[in-house]
Amino acid sequence: MAERDRPHLVVSDGGASEPFTLASSGGGSDAEGFSGDRGAHGRRLKRELEQALSTPADDVDREGTYVAFVSFPGLELALESLDPRATGEHPELVSVREETNASGLVQIATVFIPDGKKQYFLDRLSRYVDTASEDRARHAALVEGIRSVRRATIRELWTDPEDQFPSDHTTPIWWEVWLRSREGGERQRFAAFAAEHGLATSDHYLGFADRTVVLLQASADQLAELFESIDDLAELRRPHDIANLLTSLPAFEQAEWVSELRERLQAAAPSAPAVCILDTGVQSGHPLLADSLSTADAHVADPQWQVEPVHGHGTEMAGLALYGDLQGALAGAQPVALRHRLESVKFFPDTGSNHPDLYGGVTARAVDRPEIQAAGRSRVFMLAVTATSPAPQEDADPHGQRREAGRPTSWSAAVDALAFGRAIDDTDPRLTYLDRDEERRPRLFVISAGNIRDLNASDDHLERSDLEPVEDPAQSWNALTVGAYSAVDDMAGAPEPFAGYVPIAPRGDLSPVSRTSVVFDRKKWPFKPDVVADGGNVAASADGTSVDTPENLALLTTRLQRPGEGFFTTTRDTSAATAQVAALAADIQAAYPGLRPETIRALVVHSAEWTPAMRAHAERAGNKTELASLLRRYGMGVPDRTRALRSAADALTLIAEARIHPYEREGNAADGKTREMNLHELPWPKDELEALGNAQVRLRVTLSYFIEPNPSSRGWTGRYVYPSHGLRFAMRRPEDSVESFRRRINTRARIDGDRPPTLETEAGWLFGASQQQAAGSLHTDIWTGSAVDLASKGSIAIYPVAGWWKNRRAYDQSELGVEYSLVVSIEAPEVDIYTPVAQQISPAVVVET
Repeated sequence: MAERDRPHLVVSDGGASEPFTLASSGGGSDAEGFSGDRGAHGRRLKRELEQALSTPADDVDREGTYVAFVSFPGLELALESLDPRATGEHPELVSVREETNASGLVQIATVFIPDGKKQYFLDRLSRYVDTASEDRARHAALVEGIRSVRRATIRELWTDPEDQFPSDHTTPIWWEVWLRSREGGERQRFAAFAAEHGLATSDHYLGFADRTVVLLQASADQLAELFESIDDLAELRRPHDIANLLTSLPAFEQAEWVSELRERLQAAAPSAPAVCILDTGVQSGHPLLADSLSTADAHVADPQWQVEPVHGHGTEMAGLALYGDLQGALAGAQPVALRHRLESVKFFPDTGSNHPDLYGGVTARAVDRPEIQAAGRSRVFMLAVTATSPAPQEDADPHGQRREAGRPTSWSAAVDALAFGRAIDDTDPRLTYLDRDEERRPRLFVISAGNIRDLNASDDHLERSDLEPVEDPAQSWNALTVGAYSAVDDMAGAPEPFAGYVPIAPRGDLSPVSRTSVVFDRKKWPFKPDVVADGGNVAASADGTSVDTPENLALLTTRLQRPGEGFFTTTRDTSAATAQVAALAADIQAAYPGLRPETIRALVVHSAEWTPAMRAHAERAGNKTELASLLRRYGMGVPDRTRALRSAADALTLIAEARIHPYEREGNAADGKTREMNLHELPWPKDELEALGNAQVRLRVTLSYFIEPNPSSRGWTGRYVYPSHGLRFAMRRPEDSVESFRRRINTRARIDGDRPPTLETEAGWLFGASQQQAAGSLHTDIWTGSAVDLASKGSIAIYPVAGWWKNRRAYDQSELGVEYSLVVSIEAPEVDIYTPVAQQISPAVVVET
């Protein structure tokens, strides 16, 4: 895929509206296996392997070759066959990584093949070719999952997310190097190379049964030279023990790290967007925060409280909310240019607590303070505190759904009303968040899903999380709710007291503390969390009696400074995850000033991807219902900063912001009916897609809007349904003309006597109707198929469904219209689809490739 170095394209056309009546709908699915010329496939792989194994003339000291086996998209390699585990000298599988390209998920396995075992795989390929015409070709399981073979580089050994591999190959950084444990000489060979080339290493090694781990400071080019010189490397990762190192240093040494980062630091301008942290207060004098948090932007929800923080949580959140990855900023050598600033509102008193029933009111007052102080500033409100969830109740329905789970509260409804844009009137001590006489001012809230606080080492952590619903107010429909996943699953660099502890969550899977919406009533309540971000991990003691989070499994951040104490500490869980997502949202605001909060939320979710660990669960899912359960566990996955901010020549993102009038009524009727739908005919790379023919491409659609809440609990149906209105999207199918598509969606577009076209969900969508038609104010799905089919799918309809405005005449504000945001992206293999679409939007635009 090309570099993401181009801005997303904003479409000014708000869609063509037409009178609308909803048609009925249904569901669908897909599947396939290996096809093609077996003999030709085997012969090609054999040629590629022979070329990979050919020894360069200057490579006389090597004892073997690293070879990368690449799978077909969507297929897994036969990893056990790649790692025979025979006695004596044999090929060794050293690392496996996965990446997603336009064709789908690809698995890459790196195998070290000793010189004396070069024939091992060549013989198997020969037998496959010789038996290719038989019903059961020899070694078919091994060969038919392999798309290509090539000589490996250090990129194949990188097992952290692909976008975290350093783009600068000449600047020295710290690497976590995993060595193959062989005859015992690997440490000496590694140390000798480092000493010869003047490369710094950590003082200590960590040994496992078949791996030795060490930190190395080197450029990517220097590391590549190491890879070409010795046969001991197995895996490369980002270092995860810098947090442990820094927090254990004395205060004067921590100050040196602070000073070094400040020399490279460029704060955002005073007018830049801000993350407004609603928490325990932020220490504005912290040297890593001071240039980004003015004393005028530090507030209290209650004027009787002092501004300076007493508790450290807010300052800890500030380090992540400002830098996103403070550890990465400290470990790097490049200038750090911040795109956003901070604001702080002390949300809690320094002693005692707010009564839970009043959290909605406290939130409204907290929001009011910075909006008065800096009325013209764009901001993201970050709330990483939640109300403690009650213990699981016994009154579950027959499907295991908790009857109370997902229901709105006064706090979550206040968040929804504030996000929808209701004005705040605090002249009366009572909460008045639905001031309908003023123009709406939508707001973006980023809220933590809440944590499980009583973990047991014996728990199945995924089952436990599936049973523990997100905490109030994370069930808010309009908020961007953030859960946590674990990016680290090893104990490298763990403090001495944690010897023998074992991480609970595998790397890339849900954090053991993170809550979900699996037990929500799916017909009524949206999926939560929307996304997940790194929240560290939890480790269990060897005897299984206790759990804890050592610093090597946590995230580095800023510390509330007290005399004699340092500048850094570690934090974890869904609050840490929320701060990182808030930082990303504010950076999107900075990159695209003027976009609505609904659009910022859409771009964050649209950028998210499931990790390999999450996708492994999806591949085992038997149907769309099971996939929907995974959506309620992981959301759409981990947001990707680059995808959220930029497009590429072959990965295009289109943004449309529009308005729709959901309902109307005849005469003095109390109950209304749907009024209109909008048809978006998007600028589309039709010719370029058609030229690709049957090449596999990927389409992603995200619809985001804010609802006005109806928080009173009166059955949550009919006129008392929670959302003011609902919107859905439908996309033109390859076999449709624009007119047949309109008739398929809109009954009013049909001529009298027309037979309604079928509405089963089109094959190729990941979630289909289980997500596209689900409750909530954000709908996103992914379609994969041939480029020629996608070429004719450039029409999208946005239409209304039921909401309480429809049946409550006195409160219906349909006449004013409601905003929505539509984000659509296309990923095509190595073809420029960006330039022709950019020229359709503005023919004068010239894009250099």
